Amino acid sequence: MFKGQFVKIFIFFLLFCNSLFAQYFAKRDSWKKEQNEIYIGGGAAGFLGDLGGLNRVGTHYSYADIEPSLTKTAWSAGFRHRVSKKWASRTEFSFLQVSGNDALTQEPFRHNRNLNFKSNIFELSQSVEFALSFDKHGNRYKIKKTLIRRYHSYGSYFYLTAGVGVFYYNPKEELKGTWYNIHDYSLEGQGLPGGPKQFSRISISIPVGLGLKYTIARRWSVGIEYLFRKTFTDYIDGVSGTYYDKAKLLQYKGPTAVALADPSLGIIPNATSPNGDGSGAQRGDRKDKDSYFTLQVKVGYVLKSKKRRHTTKAKF
Repeated sequence: MFKGQFVKIFIFFLLFCNSLFAQYFAKRDSWKKEQNEIYIGGGAAGFLGDLGGLNRVGTHYSYADIEPSLTKTAWSAGFRHRVSKKWASRTEFSFLQVSGNDALTQEPFRHNRNLNFKSNIFELSQSVEFALSFDKHGNRYKIKKTLIRRYHSYGSYFYLTAGVGVFYYNPKEELKGTWYNIHDYSLEGQGLPGGPKQFSRISISIPVGLGLKYTIARRWSVGIEYLFRKTFTDYIDGVSGTYYDKAKLLQYKGPTAVALADPSLGIIPNATSPNGDGSGAQRGDRKDKDSYFTLQVKVGYVLKSKKRRHTTKAKF
């Protein structure tokens, strides 16, 4: 009888120690089991710039200026490589849509200006992630097969991310049901005599954000991520500086360019006419650069890691 109890205690002790060691090594080396991961994401995109916004001044370029009806879609795909428990690098390609419309605001100046735009954005970025907390791992055992350990990785953690990206955009403006490429018409005199230089449709972005990732199975995870992009261009919406001389614009680009450059409603008299000193009236705010952001749900799949074979060298 005593022998039988001793055997039970001994088996329990072995299982208990095995569980402790398994949890220890799982916590210490668990990130290696998730070192390489591919993921896709989908969600919403927003824009902060010159056009549209709330019905008061002083709110553009801020979150208070977001127009919910102009929220567009965002998609992404990427590769994440974990270099340690806390740090990971990732390469991501994103496609998103942004837009703005002065017709949706009752702020007098912008409503009278009556400009609009939409643009697709294609972005390639390289970022780093820093985990604020670690995954919590567990172990499961089947009663009938106590010597077979089945390891499951379940847990969640918050992370911060930041990096650098390059993106392509091509703003378009709608006029009488037709969309026109703003870049082609030099609406503020870009590249024309007396006007600013033509803007580039390729620019740099600085993505900064935070997210929550939850492991739902051995190789699958789901999470949510907010990512804000600071940019170095003021032309994502095609609006930046002042109105260009309409006579010169008509001469170089034609009547369509003139109509696109100034579709104002005439509610504020002479709002788009040259100033007293002959300079162009304000059309946008070039002091602040445009920005955009995304909120996405992301699903990841951990790639199988190659098992390294350990070889022993012959002593002789």
